[in-house]
Amino acid sequence: MPPLLILLIALAILFDFLNGVHDSSNIVATMISSRAIQPRNALIMTALAEFSGPFIFGVAVANTIGQEIVSSEHLNMIVIISALSAAIVWNILTWVLGIPSSSSHALIGGIIGAVVIGAGWQEIHLAGVLKVVLTLFISPLVGFIAGMIMANVVYALSWKATPKINGLFKRMQVVTSFGLALSHGTNDAQKTMGVITLGLLISGVQKEFVVPFWVILVCALAIALGTSVGGWQLIRTLGSKFYKIRPIHGFTAQISSAAVILAASLIGGPVSTTQVVSTSIMGVGAAERMSKVRWGVAVDIVTAWFLTIPLTGLLAAGIYWLINFVMNT
Repeated sequence: MPPLLILLIALAILFDFLNGVHDSSNIVATMISSRAIQPRNALIMTALAEFSGPFIFGVAVANTIGQEIVSSEHLNMIVIISALSAAIVWNILTWVLGIPSSSSHALIGGIIGAVVIGAGWQEIHLAGVLKVVLTLFISPLVGFIAGMIMANVVYALSWKATPKINGLFKRMQVVTSFGLALSHGTNDAQKTMGVITLGLLISGVQKEFVVPFWVILVCALAIALGTSVGGWQLIRTLGSKFYKIRPIHGFTAQISSAAVILAASLIGGPVSTTQVVSTSIMGVGAAERMSKVRWGVAVDIVTAWFLTIPLTGLLAAGIYWLINFVMNT
């Protein structure tokens, strides 16, 4: 196996691990904040679900990332390595700062930036990029609407219930959290699978774009391990800064998020779990009372979201230029 391919695979696994730390913690934020389950148990359960997701629901998102965004014929390994490096740097930076940014946006921005400077605009599939960007930016809005609708339905069905119903919602949150983790593993782990398989294709190890079983296994393990490590700072941000979450809120936000993410995964659309979970939480809070949502925090996060793709694109272009400069001197 060529050394550059080994480096690419190592970076992809690191990105997948950081994705588990950075993104997957969002899945357990509402469950922990509403005290439905202990944090450590929540992370272990989520890790198991994350690992299982890609094996159950297929690799449609991996095919989108590896085939529909860029042409592989004129790409080289440095392009993909630069894209991954930019996404990793961005993930680490936002994790340290406690900003719930998006690993998905970071990876897409990195790929576009590296490909444009390394191979030119002609290697970008505009139809594929449009599909990805629309999915990334529409899904948070759908999450907000789904959260509001689901919350209103749940409130209507339980408005005469006694406070004891909170115990039921706590128990149901375990199920909805598992479903949300399955949907996240199905969507997010596949992005790394698509990148590794693209590297195998570019290096000549494979002749066609087919995700090998060992790639599915390694990526599922990496994101599950990242989840078990947990992103405690992000958990606090998502779980308590939007508004005070009760079990009914956690249950409603999780079932809404899981439905949106799984639907996108089945049609091959990459989404940001961070965004969908965040906006679902906001939608649930807004359904109860608009003033309950802490919109200031939401504005800060949305600002970071819109900066991610252009900044990681520029970062990837800079890394590509630097690598080529070092190699040619």
